[in-house]
Amino acid sequence: MNDLLLISPILLPLLLLIGCLASSRHERRSSVISLVGTAVLLAACSVLLFKVSTHGTLTLAVGGWMPPFGIVLVADLLSVLMLWISALVGLVVLIYGINVGSAGTRPGHVYVLIQGLLLGVNGSFLTGDLFNLYVWFEVMLISSFILMVRERRKKQLAGGLTYVILNLLASAMFLCGAGMLYGKLGTLNLADMAVKLSSVGDPEFVNTTGALLFVAFAAKAGLFPFHFWLPASYHHAGPATSALFAGLLTKVGVYALLRIFTLVFTAENGFSSTLILYLSMATMLIGVLGAVAQYNVRRLLAFHIISQIGYMTAGLALGTHLALTAVVFYILHHIAVKSTLFLVGGVLEMKTGTADIRRHGGFYQSQPLLAFCFLVPAFSLGGIPPLSGFWAKLNLLQAGVQSGEWLFLAMALGVGILTLFSMVKIWNESFWKAQPSTSDGQPNTSDLPLARGKPYLAMLLLCALTLVFSLGGYFVFELSARAAANLADPTLYINAVMKGVTP
Repeated sequence: MNDLLLISPILLPLLLLIGCLASSRHERRSSVISLVGTAVLLAACSVLLFKVSTHGTLTLAVGGWMPPFGIVLVADLLSVLMLWISALVGLVVLIYGINVGSAGTRPGHVYVLIQGLLLGVNGSFLTGDLFNLYVWFEVMLISSFILMVRERRKKQLAGGLTYVILNLLASAMFLCGAGMLYGKLGTLNLADMAVKLSSVGDPEFVNTTGALLFVAFAAKAGLFPFHFWLPASYHHAGPATSALFAGLLTKVGVYALLRIFTLVFTAENGFSSTLILYLSMATMLIGVLGAVAQYNVRRLLAFHIISQIGYMTAGLALGTHLALTAVVFYILHHIAVKSTLFLVGGVLEMKTGTADIRRHGGFYQSQPLLAFCFLVPAFSLGGIPPLSGFWAKLNLLQAGVQSGEWLFLAMALGVGILTLFSMVKIWNESFWKAQPSTSDGQPNTSDLPLARGKPYLAMLLLCALTLVFSLGGYFVFELSARAAANLADPTLYINAVMKGVTP
């Protein structure tokens, strides 16, 4: 029973993909299959989260081949937390309506791509070996690229091309690093690699292969200087698609960095964490400065993804239990907040016919529910207490104090102020100021029936999740602390894989 539960986050999206493909000519049927199936996926991930939180890490040797020779699936607390929130975001985006505000490929095919994306994401979180992590990254890349360019607009194709070229280069780096590791160690199982690499005693090899994998994962996470693909592409996709990307894609890169650089390439093995910290601070600063300069609502939010990724990888660089706890909590908070903001940004564009916030206005009075759906995640992103972003940043700052990283503290506080400033800018332009008029004196608003319906239900669900993280944050923070304990002590993961797998 545990084996079936463990493989369900991969098996269910695969079955849903096949079902949506078979019914792709019937949009309604495909949407029902995808929506109901993703709800079942969320339920399975919830049960898996309960199992792992109460009984510890679950492992499965696929086909009965014992590690390090076979494919191993590993569900520890970090991976199942990521599985759970990914399934939730996928469900919310489907409720919102994947075709709202966009057009292009046959609608039924979009649900195939959504399930393909979830398949790649879930496989990345569950795999216990480096080569299969590469395979799942490619599954995710193919699905996301087609989703990004499905409307075939010129700007969309240009952004998608930037996205796919950089990710293919990152994949080449990934393969080179994996090949060097296999040639030196004779294994690609993560737990076995961690054991063997610790006894190699070759710092040049550690730094070379570690750098290749770091570049690959940093590019997928949007870390400086590999970040430029993100603001060039995300805002060109449809509103629901960009919300799904904002919530999940870069977090898979962050997850890979957390997994590899706390398990395999650690400070004890000779890999420098100082490099990660300084790149993280550069990412924070460049991302927030880009956001402050923007007036395109979703492009502004895309720059904020870059900035917030810097906070997460800075916690990885600090490496203490408190820092890793803050990172895990930060990831969960950011997925909920950023997905909500992109959905709100999509509604603003649809209501006004433009992404330029200078041509928005009056939504505080005309759409108070939309204003609420913006304020909750915006204040959370800005770190206003008692919302989840405040607790995430507070604990990360405390970890910085404990480590004596005063430059990071100054950078984090400055970036936090600029983040809040840019959120206030959206509020002032889109919600607070009077609604601008067109040249004929009519309000600059499209007649779109969005005052009620599924888009608002989707946004309210994610706002509720942010409030749960904020007001019931102790429970979530406790789970994050337990997940961080496994990251801080690699022997827990190694023992679970090498001794706990049964054929």
